[in-house]
Amino acid sequence: MRASLRGRLLVATPDLEDPNFFRTVVLVLEHHEEGALGVVLNRSTGTEVGQPLPAWADLAVPPTVVFSGGPVQPDAAIGLARRADPSDADGFAPLFDDLGTVDLARDPDAVTPRVDRLRVFAGYAGWAPGQLERELDAGGWFDLPVDRADPWTAEPEALWRAVLRRQRGKERLFADFPLDAKLN
Repeated sequence: MRASLRGRLLVATPDLEDPNFFRTVVLVLEHHEEGALGVVLNRSTGTEVGQPLPAWADLAVPPTVVFSGGPVQPDAAIGLARRADPSDADGFAPLFDDLGTVDLARDPDAVTPRVDRLRVFAGYAGWAPGQLERELDAGGWFDLPVDRADPWTAEPEALWRAVLRRQRGKERLFADFPLDAKLN
């Protein structure tokens, strides 16, 4: 098994044929021998966070909508949050750096450490043991470093191109890849 990709971005290459992941940017939340789990950062929905989760609406960062986190369990919600202080966790599950998930069933004031921003994802991207490694080996994903601002981008539709554009290697060449290469 490769080293854990937890805290890394998976950026779909033009070769990835799965329509669920066309031009997606996935933040890997977990990756170990039992598989991997992440959320798609650049697929917003039209549903305002305040509709299903009114108590959390004030913490949602623009755009303040629920995001489509991936095709697995689309009725489940994952709250990705940034902690505002390093106190003990209660209702906040640290992932890496200052990012973690929050228990959206709780009142935001009952979660410690206090969080200062939130993004809500309906569903997630999941991989069985070895599946992600096979997709990486087949050229379906670029494994790239995350920028601290990526989970909170105000322009999610532009994230795929922005992440590729800031790379120094061959990945940068794909930033301007046409939507349909056959029309080029």
